[in-house]
Amino acid sequence: MEQAHRHLFLHARDAFAHRRRGHAEIEALVEAFRLAAIRGKEAGFDGVEIHAANGYLFDQFLQDGSNKRTDIYGGSFENRARFLLDTTRAIISVWGSDKVAVRMGPSGSWGDMSDSDPEGLFTYVAQQLAPLKLAYLHLIEPRIAGNIEDESRDQAPVAAQLIRKHYKGAIIAAGGFSQASAEAILQAGDADMVAFGRHFIANPDLPERFRNGWALNDYDRPSFFGGSEIGYTDYPFHQAA
Repeated sequence: MEQAHRHLFLHARDAFAHRRRGHAEIEALVEAFRLAAIRGKEAGFDGVEIHAANGYLFDQFLQDGSNKRTDIYGGSFENRARFLLDTTRAIISVWGSDKVAVRMGPSGSWGDMSDSDPEGLFTYVAQQLAPLKLAYLHLIEPRIAGNIEDESRDQAPVAAQLIRKHYKGAIIAAGGFSQASAEAILQAGDADMVAFGRHFIANPDLPERFRNGWALNDYDRPSFFGGSEIGYTDYPFHQAA
């Protein structure tokens, strides 16, 4: 049986408020994340994943489609990555690097997020994270647009393939994977692990289904983001014939 771990996901969704934040307030935010990491450790979590994708505050700082600052937190890759890197180091000071991870979405388009040079930006961030020896780097493939799989976009898992050239630590790839495509990216060496969302929601015994070649339950996308137990805790486990 796979061991369950409780991870604390640290993020902030304060849409485009970074444009108004002064240096002192940003430094206070870094400290607030550090204090949150302390509380998470005291509460018994196993590690921290910093959510720097999907339009959350770190992502807003990273991508120049949203970050229009002209100070030390805007403009260059170095400046736009400063908030994320400072926060990551602050959380590592609490947990140690082997219990801290970062999630990023190269080419992420949630909430109209965009960047003029996503390859350059996320390559730079990966290079800066590499010496920190994180537990893992979690990458969302660009075939996911917002919260759905966009079949008009490149279906190849290109994000992990790109970042692997610059980041030799553990990589988790996520976004639109099937069992076959997950096996393929692992065999290629572009990722060390693959995360599943929608298939795990619909299949509480997903590892066993993959292991035994059992058919998967269909997922119900409209129930993903709220409602009752329907589409949340009512998906059946596999029943042997």
